Amino acid sequence: MPPTPHRSRTALRKALVALLGGLLPLLAALALGAPPASARTQAVPTATLTEVTGFGANPSNLQMYVYVPAGVTAHPAVVVAVHWCGGSASAMYSGTEWSSLADQHGFVVVYPSVTRSSKCFDVSSPQALRRGGGSDPVGIRSMVDWATRTYAADTGRVFVTGISSGAMMTNVLLGDYPDVFAAGAAFSGVPFGCFATTDGSEWNSACSGGTVIRTPRQWGDLVRAAYPGYTGPRPRMQLWHGTEDDTLRYPNFGEEIKQWTNVHGVGQTPAATDTPVSGWTRTRYGATGDRAPVEAISLQGVGHNLYSWGMASRALAFFGLDGGGTPPQPPTAACKVTAAVSTWSTGLTASVTVTNTGTTAVNGWKLGFTLPAGQTLTNGWNAGYTGSSGAVTATNAAYNATIAPGASVTIGYQATHTGNSAAPAAFSLNGSACTAG
Repeated sequence: MPPTPHRSRTALRKALVALLGGLLPLLAALALGAPPASARTQAVPTATLTEVTGFGANPSNLQMYVYVPAGVTAHPAVVVAVHWCGGSASAMYSGTEWSSLADQHGFVVVYPSVTRSSKCFDVSSPQALRRGGGSDPVGIRSMVDWATRTYAADTGRVFVTGISSGAMMTNVLLGDYPDVFAAGAAFSGVPFGCFATTDGSEWNSACSGGTVIRTPRQWGDLVRAAYPGYTGPRPRMQLWHGTEDDTLRYPNFGEEIKQWTNVHGVGQTPAATDTPVSGWTRTRYGATGDRAPVEAISLQGVGHNLYSWGMASRALAFFGLDGGGTPPQPPTAACKVTAAVSTWSTGLTASVTVTNTGTTAVNGWKLGFTLPAGQTLTNGWNAGYTGSSGAVTATNAAYNATIAPGASVTIGYQATHTGNSAAPAAFSLNGSACTAG
């Protein structure tokens, strides 16, 4: 048998050095570019509102806050929750139930926050009304990218919701980034492009007054012009509006319906109409079920600050994040709230009594309500208050945290007003609607 060929030790050593020299840079690059899953899921503390900086392109200097539940799921959905004019990420966090819904369903919530003095989102500039044009939508898109990248989120389940200015931004984001968002829910908003200005003003009085009227095709063309050439699927839209809205007048609701039905190519005649709650009229377009392309809820006799606890659960059902099925009906009220108001020229005091009408004690409570338009809370007693206008949450004090069956607790607050001195129209206790009266 012929001898087995072999290399000298020197030659073998040179070969190993060359091999390691090529592998080490590659391994280093992989380590830098792909942090382990454990590092990604610990990017921010869980179960607390946390600011994120350096999240990406941010031409208008927005702040980004994120809430990640302790039980965040693998490849979670992402919900962007956008505040109202004068609001903030923390106000949206405490004044709505999106974080508690995230705790239940395991999705991530992103809260954008405006830093400009008006605390209103830019929904009017030419830059805001086109894809990649700059201003707030670009920053919010960067926030979504950060969240999906950091938590390996499901890019097919990214949603946006907002109140007032946030509702207008919801319309804008669905127009600018139809390939990013699967659906939106707008509470008291206006159509995409309705607030457009060219003089640098953030406010459009014609639009807010409900006098900008267009055909469905004209509205739809504004959306299509934001991302020319896009032919993919369009996000579904849920719209909410009060008939007595004196800030963004009620005709805007009908114009939004025109716009999004045209964008989806469905008719203006509802496929289904019902009354899920007394005073509500819900119309669905293009389909009759919970996932209709467009769903619109009109609230009779309700003003601009229509949002109340429990509504986010209906938006969640529209998004499809509740596990499917029909959105739950409001729970049977286990509480009753009476409110008495004393007023003077520009101010008022309110006395609010909460009665436990259930059969078990309430141990720890949060009372949610919405101040009528023009009211600003200045101080309160017998509870801690979060939010000074729009959505407000009153949290028990240490001495009145327990409400026995049949027992009551009375709290109060002082507020300024600009003419409307009415008491809040609806209340919720720990997320459940209360009987008012």
